[in-house]
Amino acid sequence: MIRGTGSSLPARVLTNADLERMVDTSNEWIISRTGIRERRIAQDDEYMSQFATRAAEAALQAAGLPASEVDLIICATVTPDMPIPATACIVQSNLGAAGAAAFDLAAGCSGFIYALAVADRFVATGEYGTVLVIGAELLSKYTDWRDRTTCVLFGDGAGAVVLTPGAAPYGVLASAMHADGSMADFIYVPAGGTREPASERSVTERRHFIRMRGNETFKMAVRSMEETSRAVLEKAGLAPADVDLFIPHQANRRIIDAVGSRLGLREDQVYVNIERVGNTSAASIPVALDEAVRKGLVRKGDNLLFAAFGTGLTWGAAVCKWGGGAPSEGWPWSFRARGPRAWGWADPSTTRSRARARSSTAPTGPWAFRSAGPVSKVRRRP
Repeated sequence: MIRGTGSSLPARVLTNADLERMVDTSNEWIISRTGIRERRIAQDDEYMSQFATRAAEAALQAAGLPASEVDLIICATVTPDMPIPATACIVQSNLGAAGAAAFDLAAGCSGFIYALAVADRFVATGEYGTVLVIGAELLSKYTDWRDRTTCVLFGDGAGAVVLTPGAAPYGVLASAMHADGSMADFIYVPAGGTREPASERSVTERRHFIRMRGNETFKMAVRSMEETSRAVLEKAGLAPADVDLFIPHQANRRIIDAVGSRLGLREDQVYVNIERVGNTSAASIPVALDEAVRKGLVRKGDNLLFAAFGTGLTWGAAVCKWGGGAPSEGWPWSFRARGPRAWGWADPSTTRSRARARSSTAPTGPWAFRSAGPVSKVRRRP
């Protein structure tokens, strides 16, 4: 079960008006093409592990667990602090989770789906009792601010969830992961790896920034997210009509609307925050999920559908039955920040509205994902 969730966003807000002063674009063009009005951008002296750590701390606080209980940390990211070591190891040290295994997972915008599926299976085996799953990206560091086709898209942030063994019928009911490397050049950074190490030439030619084939990516994203969503729903014995809330990767508002429409979902069944945060890649689903739960948009027994698409090309989906309790049960919750550390405890007395109103601010309690592994086999470190 997922015992808690948290997120962290940079304090700095970059609006479309700001971008109008930087490149040849307009607020109207950006909104019509992407649905984005503003995004959060890290400062020059901020780096990814800071936000990943803060989101993880918030998730552990919400779960009521100390870092010493964490057995495994999976950090989904393509923007690590440095090539070596894994940023998950840095987060482990920051948290004081001594002895926890830690590794990074690179699947682009699909990273959280991949990490959630991997973590669920680790818990299901009984090998690990508490797994921390983080989706964190600072895509602004890889953004060419002279390229008006890509610089309007990306934002920074981190989201995290804590998984522990739980009871049926709640939890991850089905998940799927896919990839097609023949389309690797749809979204890529040409230089900086072993194929083309950093050099004066690569820097001069601006080959360390994201390049994207937008039209082809759009078409593939809509088709693949719809197909994999239907597949995981069928695997779970559900239909699109059974979905209470769809939380897709926040890549582009037109993609979100197209996938929702193809699945036959109403507007109030789809959670969207891209207008305020932009495309945060692997962080987008856990950040949006944190918001949705905190706003009281999810109640026990709801079926949640996640779907994502990203560089690789990769795509995937997961369907979960929510098992979290009501705020009255007194569980802690983290408020997502305007500043990097502005989280706190939920007010247990706050009533929850079932309405899907985007303006709701009522927090709710933790949520649970089922793990198939027996609790008796959970390993605890000495």
